[in-house]
Amino acid sequence: MTQTSPHRDTAPPPTDAEERPTLLAFLDYLREAVIAKAHGLTEQQARTPGVPSGTSVLGLVKHLTAAERYWFVRSFAGEDIGPVDLGADDSADDLIAAYRAAVARSNALVEACDDLRRPCARPTGAANVVRPLRWVLVHMIEETARHAGHADILREQADGAVGR
Repeated sequence: MTQTSPHRDTAPPPTDAEERPTLLAFLDYLREAVIAKAHGLTEQQARTPGVPSGTSVLGLVKHLTAAERYWFVRSFAGEDIGPVDLGADDSADDLIAAYRAAVARSNALVEACDDLRRPCARPTGAANVVRPLRWVLVHMIEETARHAGHADILREQADGAVGR
């Protein structure tokens, strides 16, 4: 075990801003919560599945990197992108850096859009539906929050650390 003392949770961002900054602030808050769960773990702890499905802290980081790219770059911006090129041998620092790069790209696309009602350039999912950017932002808040909760549990299993 690497760290067993609790981390103090950080408060959610203020909500007195306009819609776009508020949505991005909450999404960024959750993104950082996931990253915080990976800090302080050994490579082995970060890669070790904590549940029978095989989910690990770094697996969640890789998944969220792919989700950022799918929803913001491929779906909203309409860019042709391949799969996330993150190998099994990439270090935790490499995976977190790739996630941060995907987040920066996502945020730049959101900031450049003048209307959250703007539809995605491509339809998404099995239903083949064109969603507006607002929907993508809310979906990514939900997706990231769900996986931040998973990371909380996996981190506590790995070394006993609780909180952010």
